Formats: sequence, structure tokens, C-alpha cells
Amino acid sequence: MRYTARRLRQGVAHWSYFWGMVGSLVLFGTPAFAQAPEKLELRYQGWASKVLYPELAEDLGYLAPIKLKWVGNTISGPQDIQAAVTGDVDFGGAFNGSIVKLVAAHAPVKAVISYVGTDKQTNGGLFVLQGSPIHGARDLLGKKVGVNTPGAYEQYLVTAYLEKAGLSKDDLQKITFVAAPPVNLAQLLKQKQLDAIFLEDIIKDKLVADGGATLLTTDYQLFGSFGYASYLFTDRFIAQNPNTVRKFVDGTARAIEWARNTPHDEVVARLKKIVAQRHRNEDASIVNYWKSAGVGGKGGLINADDFTTYIDWYVSNGVLKAGQVKPEDIYSNQFNPFNQSVAAH
Repeated sequence: MRYTARRLRQGVAHWSYFWGMVGSLVLFGTPAFAQAPEKLELRYQGWASKVLYPELAEDLGYLAPIKLKWVGNTISGPQDIQAAVTGDVDFGGAFNGSIVKLVAAHAPVKAVISYVGTDKQTNGGLFVLQGSPIHGARDLLGKKVGVNTPGAYEQYLVTAYLEKAGLSKDDLQKITFVAAPPVNLAQLLKQKQLDAIFLEDIIKDKLVADGGATLLTTDYQLFGSFGYASYLFTDRFIAQNPNTVRKFVDGTARAIEWARNTPHDEVVARLKKIVAQRHRNEDASIVNYWKSAGVGGKGGLINADDFTTYIDWYVSNGVLKAGQVKPEDIYSNQFNPFNQSVAAH
């Protein structure tokens, strides 16, 4: 499904006047690079037992003089980006398909950097209990599958797995998706309250290490390496704070590359230190299962296909109309230092 989506050339976007003005500041003028950040504190929501790349960036000193202000944890990407739209936080992150839906609903937002993805070492997987009678896609008919958020990335991956196995749309209606926090899904599976669960990155790897579960497939096996979640700001925030956004993206991008290029044990030690110092009463042992940066593009660069895949999915199942949303309406790489057009100026 991912590879059959139409290929859109990155960067051939017809930006609106607003984005043209912002782009001229970032790409061709020096003010956006020379001026200090307009806002020195960014409110955000965290994830239990995870260190986000902005958190790592702050710890590495890449965000200075900007400070992050944690306002609580979320278990839902859609909730996180909605909080950004309403102004409860300054930035939010979610599955790219959820961002597509938000833009389709005319929310004035722009995705600026990818922060979650899949690669050979870091990926999400669909699990059943060891000894379960479920051995393949068709065995899931009539069963309950646990995901963190209905209609988001994990449900998309399970749906793709089922469709690749030849199941029809009518077959898909026979599967019940159940929402639960990622840290609780494994327990619900072990208690047999769920028949299968989808877990992402290090939480998945912890379940594998603990034993007792069988892996049916992974997102990497289905589609290879790609980014599937991005951070966004509102258009208004970007217009009022372009240097703050640039610094945020720059620091987060550098943190991603630091994690990609630093020895594994050093990265894990740093993540454990961050979790220990923030005192959020969370399971720090999950950090031990960190394997790789797990982000598609260098420094979190976004590819058009990171959104067209889900646009096509929503069009095919009737959620969106053809042409209702275009990738250039959704994201911009213009603040990312690893964007060649930015680095050239």
C-alpha cells in the first residue's frame, strides 16, 4: 500500500503567501537565523517511560536558551495535536494520518519534523499470546485487537496486514479494535482480555524480552523504513515565533542525529539519566530496550510519501474525498537544518 501510493516530488509545493513569507525569512534572509527565539518556554505533553527527541535535545543543550515545560503525559497522538490547536500546549505530535485528518478539518497547523519511524532495528509489531490459535491474518476475524488509538497508526498497520493477506472490507468489519495505553496493552494480552495487540518500538521490544508472546508481523516487514509521526505547530504560533520554531526543529533534528551516530550504550545511559531526573514515577527499565533512532529521514526530514500513504488510505475508505488534502498543505521542511535548501543559505 505504501509503495503503490502516488509519488509526489518533495519540495514542488505551491506554498501559500503566508508560507512564502516565512520561507523567505528562513531561506533567503538572515533574520530567522540571527535573531533570538521569541518564546523561551515551550509547553508540551510527554509519554510515560519514553524520552522524546525534544527532551533529549534539551538535555544535550541543543534547545538553549529555550526550555521545555512538561504539563503532563498523553497516551494519544490525536489528543496531543488537538491540545496544540486549542493552545493548551505549544507543540504536539501524532501519527501522520491523524495530522491529515486535522488539516482536512481545516485546522491551521503545519508539521515541521518527523520524530517517530521504523527501521530494521526499531519497529512496531502485532502480537498474540504464545500458544494462541491465531497464526495469521484470517485468524483475527471476530477477535479483539488492542491499539493505543482507534483510527490511528496502529490500526492502519493492522489493516494493511489484513489487506495484504487478502481480507475484504467486509472481513475487516468483523475485527474489534480496542484502545488502551501502550504500557497496559501487554498486560491486557496476558490477561486474555485482548486477542492481539500492536506495540511500537521499545515497548514492543520489552514484551519480546519478557517472553510469552508471538510476533505475527512488524511495520518494517510490511513497508520498510519510513517516518510515521510528526511534530506540528499552529500557523499562528509559527508566524509569531518563527525563530523559536527554527530553534526547536534545529535542536530536535540534531538530537535525532546524535542518537543515530552515538554508540548504543551511551545513548541508553543518557536516556536513563533523563528518565531518572524527571521524577515522573515511570518504568525506567523500558529505556534499556532502545535500539536505534527509528526515524525515516535524516534529522527528521519529512517525505511527501509520509503523508500521501494515509491520504490515499482515507480516500480509499471514504474518510476523505480525492484532492481534499494535499501534502504541501500539511508539512514543511523549511526549518530543518538537514534540508539542503536551508543548509545552502
